[in-house]
Amino acid sequence: MFRLPQFPLYATWLDKLGWWAVRALCVAVLAYLLAPILVMVPLSFSESSFLAYPIHGWSLKWYQHLFESPEWARATRNSFIVAPAATLIATVLGTLAAVGLSRSDFRFKGLIMGILIAPMVVPIIVVGVATYLYFAPLGLADSYFGLIVVHAALGAPFVLTTVLATLAGFNHNLVRASLSLGETPFNTFFRITLPVIAPGVISGALFAFATSFDEVVVTLFLAGADQSTLPRQMFNGIRENISPTIAAVATLLILFTTALLLALEWLRGRRA
Repeated sequence: MFRLPQFPLYATWLDKLGWWAVRALCVAVLAYLLAPILVMVPLSFSESSFLAYPIHGWSLKWYQHLFESPEWARATRNSFIVAPAATLIATVLGTLAAVGLSRSDFRFKGLIMGILIAPMVVPIIVVGVATYLYFAPLGLADSYFGLIVVHAALGAPFVLTTVLATLAGFNHNLVRASLSLGETPFNTFFRITLPVIAPGVISGALFAFATSFDEVVVTLFLAGADQSTLPRQMFNGIRENISPTIAAVATLLILFTTALLLALEWLRGRRA
C-alpha cells in the first residue's frame, strides 16, 4: 500500500515548510506541463469550426465526423494493424535478447548492448532517412511489412531494458533446479522464467506499443497513402486544414494513453 512520507520525529517548522514547498512546486510544474494537452479536450466539444476560445456552444459533431470519415477510419485501422504487430515482434525479440544477455558474461557484451539500444538514442529523423534509403531499393517502402519492422526496431529497446531490470532480481537457481530435475530448457523458460518476469515483459510491451502507436516521423518516410496511421493523419490535418476533428482525436488518444499508463502503474505495483 502506498503511504505518504512522514515527517521526521523532530522536524522543525522550517523542515515542514520546505516539505510542502517542494510538493507544491512539483504540482505546479506538472500542471504547467499538462495544461497545453488538457486545453484540447474542451475544444473537441465545440460547435465552432475553428479551434478557438471562448467556446460559445457545445456539440458532438466532430466526434461524429471522426467516426464517419473514411480517412480517419483508414488511419485508425492502420494504427491498430501496425502497432500490435510491431509490439509482438519487439516483445519477443527484446525478451529473448534480455534473457540471453542476463545469463552470460562474454566479450563485447557491452558493445552488443549498445547496438541493441541504439534506436532509443539515435535521432528519429536519422532513423527515418536511413530506413527509407535502405528499404526503397528493396521495395519495402509504402508497405505494411517495412513499417512494422521499423516500428518493432524502435520498440524492442524498451522491452530489452525493462526485462533486463526485472531479471536483475531473478533467482537463477530456480532455472538450475528445473533443469536438474530433467525439464527441457524450452519448458523451463515458459514454466519458470516467463511467469516470474511477466510484469516486466508486459510493461516493456506497453512501452513498445505506445512508441509504435505514436510514431509519425518514420511513418512520413515509409508509409504511403494506404498505410497512413493516426499520427500521420493528424499531421496532415494540421498542415492542410486545422479542424476540431483533430481535437476529438487528441482527446481519445489522451484517454487511451492514460489507460495504458494506469495499466503500467498497476503492473509496477504488482511487481513491487
